[in-house]
Amino acid sequence: MEKIILTGDRPTGRLHVGHYVGSLRRRVELQNSGEYSKIFIMIADAQALTDNIENPEKVRQNIIEVALDYLSCGLDPAKSNILIQSQIPELCELTFYYMDLVTVARLQRNPTVKSEIQMRNFEASIPVGFFTYPISQAADITAFKATTVPVGEDQLPMIEQTREIVRKFNSVYDEVLVEPSALISTNQACLRLPGIDGKAKMSKSLGNCIYLSDSEADVKKKIMSMYTDPEHLLVSDPGHLEGNTVFTYLDAFCKPEHFERYLPDYANLDELKAHYTRGGLGDVKVKKFLNNIIQEELEPIRKRRKEYEKDIPEVYNILRKGTEAAREVAAQTLSEVKSAMKINYFDDVELIKAQSEKYKGI
Repeated sequence: MEKIILTGDRPTGRLHVGHYVGSLRRRVELQNSGEYSKIFIMIADAQALTDNIENPEKVRQNIIEVALDYLSCGLDPAKSNILIQSQIPELCELTFYYMDLVTVARLQRNPTVKSEIQMRNFEASIPVGFFTYPISQAADITAFKATTVPVGEDQLPMIEQTREIVRKFNSVYDEVLVEPSALISTNQACLRLPGIDGKAKMSKSLGNCIYLSDSEADVKKKIMSMYTDPEHLLVSDPGHLEGNTVFTYLDAFCKPEHFERYLPDYANLDELKAHYTRGGLGDVKVKKFLNNIIQEELEPIRKRRKEYEKDIPEVYNILRKGTEAAREVAAQTLSEVKSAMKINYFDDVELIKAQSEKYKGI
């Protein structure tokens, strides 16, 4: 069986370094690995509308922001199909059919759905589209027969729900759908990078993000204001690593070669941590080191983005081509699904022939 990846993001704003270390950087590595025959990167605008239905312009404007971030990070249209979810109607039809395979009680038990409903303060006024988005996500994954879905740990219940739908469909109808596997980052610091204020999650509304498109000056300003250890008042004070945002970012970004370039007094990150915890190392020095590392990582991304920004019609052309190629695959899967469900009436030559024979003698 060929190996196929499906992944993506909701277009709710510019992408930040949390997206980068959590998924984007890994996607580029997977794209260039040669292990996968097809890679589909979805801009999930239809899913974004489930809790932005009164603000469609926000979603509309963010399509290009996400596309620019994708391309500037190194996602290559020649290797990966970048597609827009809403432009593939086959996904909606698959979602409708899958709804008959899932109970309301099962959706209510999905821990990801429960936590996101609570986070958005929906309470009793839960939009049906949002409530059923695990089914929509299953349609997205199975439409492209994805074998691999890179996700964070918080999304594992969604993958399990997809696997349940696949097993139910294949047992009731025919072995048409492919059961996907989750691919999780091995770097724990990358799974959920905190905001620069130390809050558990980066959020545009909280103003605690470092965006991939931020200028060099903005990045430096944000890093130098980053939350560290509130008890580390003097350089001589022993510092704490737990909850220290600067060291969390170093865990996610730092490589051995960075010390040779920017901090040759230390051989590796373990030595830096040891010095900080015993005292004698100031936060400013560590922040400057982190700034050098992140600027090095983001500079080529900023340069590529500026080039793509010069020709926005071509970016939309890339999205159009990626979406058209993806729709062909989804249409083939939908055809197989409808055939298995016995609702391919106009294509079923044997059905028409049998019915003709049945009514000949009447």
